[in-house]
Amino acid sequence: MTPSTPPLSSRFSINQMTVKQLSLPELVDACVRLGVRGVGLWREPVADYGLQASAKLVRDAGLDVTTLCRGGFLTAVEPAARAAALADNRAAIDEAATLGTDTLVLVSGGLPAGSKDLAGARERVAEALASLGPYAAARGVRLAIEPLHPMFASDRCVVSTLNQALDLASAFPPSQVGVAVDTYHVWWDDAAPGAVVRAGAAGRIHAFQLADWVTPLPAGVLNGRGQLGTGSIDLAWWASLVELAGYAGPVEVELFNDGLWAGDGVALLADTASRFAQILG
Repeated sequence: MTPSTPPLSSRFSINQMTVKQLSLPELVDACVRLGVRGVGLWREPVADYGLQASAKLVRDAGLDVTTLCRGGFLTAVEPAARAAALADNRAAIDEAATLGTDTLVLVSGGLPAGSKDLAGARERVAEALASLGPYAAARGVRLAIEPLHPMFASDRCVVSTLNQALDLASAFPPSQVGVAVDTYHVWWDDAAPGAVVRAGAAGRIHAFQLADWVTPLPAGVLNGRGQLGTGSIDLAWWASLVELAGYAGPVEVELFNDGLWAGDGVALLADTASRFAQILG
C-alpha cells in the first residue's frame, strides 16, 4: 500500500445484491448506522424505488455509489434485438451518471439460443462496445467488463477470463472500457494473477468485488457465492494482488446466496463488514 492508498478497511462497499432482502431505504439506513460508506447498486431495485428518488436518497445519506450493475447482454444476432440491447445499455449508462457512479459493470451475455459460436458472440460484444464506450465516456461513466466463471459461458457470459475481458477492452481508452475483477469468477484461473498485473499497468481495473467459493454448488449454480472466509479463496491474497497492481478504489462484497437472503439483512450487512475487516483489515 502506497502512502496515497486508503487502507482496505475504509474502502469496504456493500453490493446491493448481497442484502437484497433489504429495500433501498432500509439498506441506506443500515449503512449509515453501521458506518458503511459505499454501496454498489442494481438497476432493478433502483427502478422500483425510482431513479431520481434513489439518487437523492444515497446522496442525502452521504453514501458513495461505487458501481451500478448491470449492463451488457450484447450477444444477440437479430438486428432488432441488438438495437434493443444497445438502447438498454445507453439507458444504464445514463442511470449510472444520475446515481453519481463512474462505473457500470457489464456482463456480456451468453450464447444465443441454438448457437455454438463463442468467437462470434465475443465479436458482437466488441462491436457493441465500439458504440457504447464513447457514449459512456461523454457522461463520465466507465464500462467494466466482468468475466464470469466458465460455467456461465453458455447462458450468461461468453467472457470467461480476465485476459479475454482485457483483450476486448484494449481496443478502447481506459477511460472508456476496463474490467471488473471478481474473486468468485477468476480465482481458479492460473493466468488471472498476470492479467491483474496487466490490467493495473493499463489503468483498466475499474471495479474489484469479493465473494468466496463454497461447494457443493446449489441447483442452478447462480446463488452459490459464499460469505467471506467460508470457502476456498485466499481473499486477502487477491486483495493484496489487486492493490499492488495499482488499484486503490472501493472493494465491493457481492454475494448471491439464498441462505444468506433468508436471514436478517441488517445482521448480514454487519457480519459482512466485520468479516471484511478481519480478513482484509
